[in-house]
Amino acid sequence: MADRLPATHADLLRWSEALAAIARTGLGFTESLYERERFEEVLHIAADIRAAARADEDLDVEDYVDEWMRSVGKGVAGYVTPKTAVGAVVHDGDGRILLVQRADSGVWLYPTGWCDVGYSASEVAVKEVKEETGIDCVPERVIAVLDGMRMGFTRIPLYSIVFLCRAVGGELRAHPLETADVGWFREDELPPMTVGVSQWGPTAFAAIRGEHVEVLYDEPRMPAWFVSDADDEGG
Repeated sequence: MADRLPATHADLLRWSEALAAIARTGLGFTESLYERERFEEVLHIAADIRAAARADEDLDVEDYVDEWMRSVGKGVAGYVTPKTAVGAVVHDGDGRILLVQRADSGVWLYPTGWCDVGYSASEVAVKEVKEETGIDCVPERVIAVLDGMRMGFTRIPLYSIVFLCRAVGGELRAHPLETADVGWFREDELPPMTVGVSQWGPTAFAAIRGEHVEVLYDEPRMPAWFVSDADDEGG
């Protein structure tokens, strides 16, 4: 076995969120006071790990524990799973992709949004594109299912379902709160702060060109739990 590399910032966040999810799920199902104490202790360990990652400079260990405890449910409702988001790779029929510049971070990415209750995943794609950019679109197919934390898009555990969509109307209009700017871009003209394009870009632009592409997803790590993201990159 090759020597393990030091834990990365992404590793610490992933381990912290995984431990916290196990502890919160345990708290949601157990009736034993003894087990509750142990799960709460695990939450404190997870908070220590997250604090060591310096994910949020203005929060300390107790802040993390308090936040996680507030989300503990009961029974099945307390089973902690990743949130689900939808992304939309929208093309205009001329080889260009629709990107938005996020108002909070300044990075560019295809339109994305949380899944809302009462909407199918494809309906969320249409709704988010319209709200964030002013463009009307039609979903064509799913081209990616991605782990947001593993891709480095977010600190919140989430899975993102990414649709290839075709623009059918509307006018470019940035959302006044969520997006700082919107625009159409060719593959060789992407803004410098386009996040994660080395990961999703080849699949997205191949699909835009009409090429057959398999659904992009995160390959299983071997073994899934112990392998570092840095190990993935280094083989």
